[in-house]
Amino acid sequence: MSYDSPTPSDQERQRILLVTGLSGAGKTTALRVLEDLGWEAIDNFPIRLLGGLVDHNAHNAQHAPLAIGFDSRTRGFVPDDIIATVKELTARDDLVVTTLFLDCAGGELERRYNETRRRHPMAQGRPVHVGIQAERELLEPLRRWADAVVDTTEFASNQLQQSIRERFSGSAPQQMSVIVSSFGFARGTPPLADLVFDMRFLDNPHWIEELREQTGLDEPVGAHIRKDPAFDQAFSQIRELLITLLPRYAAQGKSYVNIAFGCTGGRHRSVYTAAQMANQLTEAGFEPTVIHRNLASRAADAIEGRKT
Repeated sequence: MSYDSPTPSDQERQRILLVTGLSGAGKTTALRVLEDLGWEAIDNFPIRLLGGLVDHNAHNAQHAPLAIGFDSRTRGFVPDDIIATVKELTARDDLVVTTLFLDCAGGELERRYNETRRRHPMAQGRPVHVGIQAERELLEPLRRWADAVVDTTEFASNQLQQSIRERFSGSAPQQMSVIVSSFGFARGTPPLADLVFDMRFLDNPHWIEELREQTGLDEPVGAHIRKDPAFDQAFSQIRELLITLLPRYAAQGKSYVNIAFGCTGGRHRSVYTAAQMANQLTEAGFEPTVIHRNLASRAADAIEGRKT
């Protein structure tokens, strides 16, 4: 008695994106964006070796999708052979293979090469436009066969990056990382952060005897901070700002955003605000990582400065 083995689901199948096109059309830029989105990107990879690479990756249950870049400079570049190899891979039930071709008008490619003074790989001492035309003829079978063609003639680098993000961010394996941290200004320079909020305008719990040894993670400290008339309005405005900015950062392809809240010692006001903001961002659909840089530091009047 025989039976067919179950077909792997889309989540279980290895995703492969083949990125090719004319030299100077933006392949390297596209691969960098894909890498930022969580793809494992490999440039100038001989396609004849792709089967072995895929079989090796099949043993890793957590394999990332592969973005493979190749063009006329890649060893063993024969378009008809490449198409035959990819057809074999496409027929496999465990793979999802897509080909992206980057095109560009000859005049714009010539301008780019003249501007950077790079040699065209197929010019071989001849004028750049001759090499461009020869490469276009060589790659024409791949262009006709590709699943998607992107013409980068009118694109600046940032526009090409945005185009790639729009096409592939929806299925990206890696979302933008959001880090929410707290720190004390008096205990060293602020961390490198995209957004820093200074919470020293709030009343300092350090100067309340029963709160001094506690931290912003303790409810009595939180209750004291919430009593400050400025807290609710400021917290609400910061939350609305972050809810507005974070999706826009993600749309621009930012890999991570670090949001830092500071107070004097880094134990009370910044800790409470960071923890509460992380909760709000979680409810809004984000998955923040929380870091309290100075939470374990001892309470010290000298660090906190004069009571105001």
